[in-house]
Amino acid sequence: MSIKLLIADDEDTVRNGIAKYIQLHTDRFEKIYLAANGREALDIIFRDKPDIMFLDVQMPLLNGLEVMQEARRADILPYTMILSAYDEFKYCQQALRLGAREYLLKPVRSSDILQRVNRAADEMFGQWEAARTEPVEEKNHMVELAMEYMEEHYYENMMLVDVAQRAGISPGYLSTLFQKQLSKGFVDCLNEIRIEHACTYLQQNYLKTYEIAYKVGFKDEKYFSKVFKKIKGQSPSEYRKAYR
Repeated sequence: MSIKLLIADDEDTVRNGIAKYIQLHTDRFEKIYLAANGREALDIIFRDKPDIMFLDVQMPLLNGLEVMQEARRADILPYTMILSAYDEFKYCQQALRLGAREYLLKPVRSSDILQRVNRAADEMFGQWEAARTEPVEEKNHMVELAMEYMEEHYYENMMLVDVAQRAGISPGYLSTLFQKQLSKGFVDCLNEIRIEHACTYLQQNYLKTYEIAYKVGFKDEKYFSKVFKKIKGQSPSEYRKAYR
């Protein structure tokens, strides 16, 4: 199976240098995409679904952390390695919390980047092979463990990596299992659980909409209302009126 790579950095020499070095030393990538700012990176993520991403923290239009937030919200965050000139712990902590697999400080040797990208590719091939050969019963059990954890902790600030750790597998493999068995991603599954609990609160009719949003795990009332309407076909207020 072929792998697609995205390199997002506003420095031309860094971005193009990494791409040329990788192309010179390996042919395992079907496509290498280049982005000079965060908006370009996010467009490529949504349009082309790269598997692996090198992402600079400080970029125009959207910074690297904002790109990760948007991609994670849509459940399409690639295997991400951060490139940064910032060695402050807060940046590293934020990136890792959002799902970054590595945080590399510039300047980084091209050979080190090649080593890491090959390791990421090996991991992805391993996940695909495991998904292809593992017994169906074992896969079902992993998804069940994940769903049980999500049902019990839906109101927490939950990430794919948290659930995968609980199920004892890698985030990438769990994401693959969700798509294969449930035909939906982790974020969609989590949102459906949260919306079902939100419906219970709306029926009781004593909490405000923004209070319910926060109570079931959403940090933004507008995003909660958008997700609610997508899943239920009506707004939270319209749903509430039916139970008055």
